[in-house]
Amino acid sequence: MGFEIRKAAAEDAGAACQVLRRSIAECCVQDHRGDPVILDAWLGNKTPQMVASWFDSPTNHAFVAVRGGAVEGVGLLTSAGKLALCYLLPEARGQGGGKAMVAHAEELAKAQGMKSLFLHSTATAEAFFASLGYAADGNVRSPYGVETILFWKSLTPEGCAPDAKRKRFCNCSGN
Repeated sequence: MGFEIRKAAAEDAGAACQVLRRSIAECCVQDHRGDPVILDAWLGNKTPQMVASWFDSPTNHAFVAVRGGAVEGVGLLTSAGKLALCYLLPEARGQGGGKAMVAHAEELAKAQGMKSLFLHSTATAEAFFASLGYAADGNVRSPYGVETILFWKSLTPEGCAPDAKRKRFCNCSGN
């Protein structure tokens, strides 16, 4: 059974929050190393209310991966071209849901006129994003203390890399 990727609704916030919390706690051990300080900081804003506010923001494009009627993945693309969330339940990994969510984010981005996408990957997901054609462009420490990898991918011939000095992404407008 495949995944349906659809726009996230307010009523998905609780299930999406559980996806985030379980994925981080159970799948990202390589990143948080079981350190309760890092894990608590990383999970600190992963509440149903906060997730609902992300879904409701007009600058975000939030979506969920649904299978068998249950939310098993959550993704979020910002209007700046950042894939800010791409998480699956631990038991849903390796079954095509992540690839489907990234493809969906790329199509959303193209529809919005974005030329490139960027993201901050965990070490856990580094090989996954590289396998989808994303290029690593250095490390960035997250606010919760995890070293992340800045990845980007051009969606059009005019797409461009992030600003290497600031490790920021501008979603170039052809400059």
